[in-house]
Amino acid sequence: MSLPQEPSRELRRKVPLTQPSPFTTIARIVRPQGRRGEVLADLLTDFPEKFAERRRLWLSGEDQTGAREYSLENHWLHKGRVVLKFAGIDSISAAAALTGLLVQTPTESRAQLEPGAAYISDLIGSTIFDVSQNRNIGTISDVQQGAGTAPLLIVKDASRELEIPFAEEFIVHFERSKKLLEMKLPEGLLEVNAPITEEEKAQQASARSKEPGS
Repeated sequence: MSLPQEPSRELRRKVPLTQPSPFTTIARIVRPQGRRGEVLADLLTDFPEKFAERRRLWLSGEDQTGAREYSLENHWLHKGRVVLKFAGIDSISAAAALTGLLVQTPTESRAQLEPGAAYISDLIGSTIFDVSQNRNIGTISDVQQGAGTAPLLIVKDASRELEIPFAEEFIVHFERSKKLLEMKLPEGLLEVNAPITEEEKAQQASARSKEPGS
């Protein structure tokens, strides 16, 4: 199962887990670009080509509240970013007032994914159910993506935080509407991937201090 980047991990952490956002963040405005009200924005989507289909976008603050609708007149990609021209924003000062705002699109209108793919924002806040043990494991609080390895689901339960590989062979089914990810986890995986406790850290430090030459 693949993981498109809409939105980024930095922004995901600002969204309450129990309050799914009606908007998906696709860019963040960095600064004015040009003299006619254009703005330069960081891309936070794996589908920049979709800007050609979007004429209505919403801008909001970092807390993703108070979204205001804007009409997109023009756009073009520029050195890994995107330049946006909104209707009614026609000067450098008006463009500067948009600096730092999030560029969003309604969640229901975001790009459709191929079968077997999932948006990270849909996984956040979902419950993991281990079908091999017939029990809930915890709630996904974050996803960490690494180069060449399966993404790690950061999962919290009542007493600890776990790291579970989002690997194809473990995934049974993901029900987006129910925020439920069913997985079949190998025996012992949770113990291997659980971060060490403070007591274990102290024991390791004590053992190192007793080593010859330390």
